[in-house]
Amino acid sequence: MSVSVRPEPASPALRRASAPGTGHDGRVRPPWGRACPGQPVDIGAGSVPHVPDTPDQAAPAARPPLPVLRLALVGVVGGLLSGLFGVGGGILMVPLLIGLAHMDQRRAAATSLVAILPTAVVGSITYGLNGEVDLVAGLLVALGGVVGAKVGTLLLRRLPLGWLRWMFVALLVVVAVQLVLVVPSRGAEIAITPWVGVAMVLVGVLVGITAGLFGIGGGVITVPALIVLFGAGDLVAKGTSLLVIIPTAVVGTWSNLRGGLVDLRAGAVVGLTATLTSFGGVALAFIIPAQVSSVLFAILVLGSAVQLAIRAYRLR
Repeated sequence: MSVSVRPEPASPALRRASAPGTGHDGRVRPPWGRACPGQPVDIGAGSVPHVPDTPDQAAPAARPPLPVLRLALVGVVGGLLSGLFGVGGGILMVPLLIGLAHMDQRRAAATSLVAILPTAVVGSITYGLNGEVDLVAGLLVALGGVVGAKVGTLLLRRLPLGWLRWMFVALLVVVAVQLVLVVPSRGAEIAITPWVGVAMVLVGVLVGITAGLFGIGGGVITVPALIVLFGAGDLVAKGTSLLVIIPTAVVGTWSNLRGGLVDLRAGAVVGLTATLTSFGGVALAFIIPAQVSSVLFAILVLGSAVQLAIRAYRLR
């Protein structure tokens, strides 16, 4: 004779504890194992109350303001370079913003473009008051630069950039050699003919393409081209180059502002100091002999070629 024993029905609390999606204390838990807001987290031996994140914990840490002296140093270097050689100054300002101000590449380039805008305006006016700006040549090169920037954007999306980078490095080396071999005649003017005008537009296209592909251009291409190809004096080439930089800087800064890439405070500090020191750069340009100026500019162009070569090697 067998005796059957009917199991005791489980208590409601025990049924809740053993049900899927519940902890040992019977509290409801989401399927990924974390407690619902306000519920304790089941860790086996006990539970720890869940504390929601406070606004201070959830918000990202605010970026500390950049040291003003470091930014001013960047502006001093960029302003002297801009006034002396008629370039944008980004060749040195961008690496300095990365090294001294600890910016990333994009923010440094965008901030440099903001800073160089007032510097280019003041520099071109200073050269112009001394009769060293060719307005027609500047407008033709700027027109080509607008077209070239669009072409550069298309090429950037469609073409492999490895061999293009090395071709541009080679171009800079050739330009540097030409600057040393061809001594500019200070005071020489550009004779504008229809074919010269077409050639200037093509130079502007090259400037725009290189700016779109490599993030540099401006005076590094414009000044040597005006001297070597069109026989311009070194001062006219520098003043005209600064004039060409203005519309490029305006368009680029507007796009960067819309993209949130610009540090306006840093750009204001760098731009102010660069604008003030650009007067000294322009004064040096009028004092230094043309041949010495060409050699110094050739060294700058070679430095740009080395910088691009290092970047191309790292990105290969």
